[in-house]
Amino acid sequence: MLSRAFITTICFDGLLEIIGGILLRFLDPSRLNKLITLLTYHELSEDPNDKIANMLVSLGHNFSISTQSFGVFYLMTHGIIKCLLILLLWRRKLWAYPLSIVSLILFIAYQIYRYTISQSTFLIVLTLFDIVLIYLTYNEYRRIRLQL
Repeated sequence: MLSRAFITTICFDGLLEIIGGILLRFLDPSRLNKLITLLTYHELSEDPNDKIANMLVSLGHNFSISTQSFGVFYLMTHGIIKCLLILLLWRRKLWAYPLSIVSLILFIAYQIYRYTISQSTFLIVLTLFDIVLIYLTYNEYRRIRLQL
């Protein structure tokens, strides 16, 4: 039986990625810059050296249509694959555990490659979360195999 925390974590992550991809589809570069300006105006007027606000402004300046397209495609694909894998795991397909781990490793490899190109903090966060999911998947797989 899959642990509730394991199912919840992967489902939540996959659904957030799908929702994020859908929302990103409607956030073009000009809208993003307007949103960032609105969110950071007050903070930057008080402290022009605020690291987080300046990071957000920099993110807005580096956001392009190609970045948006990549983000939408990647988040949607990543989320859908995770949701499909959790469905297989939920149906107690033992072979889905190694498949899930391999899929996450492939995503991590690609995320690291993309990071070398874009230096996106978002990719680091996504990679760290995928590492946690690999750990959870491996532990769940080991636990189930010991029960067999």
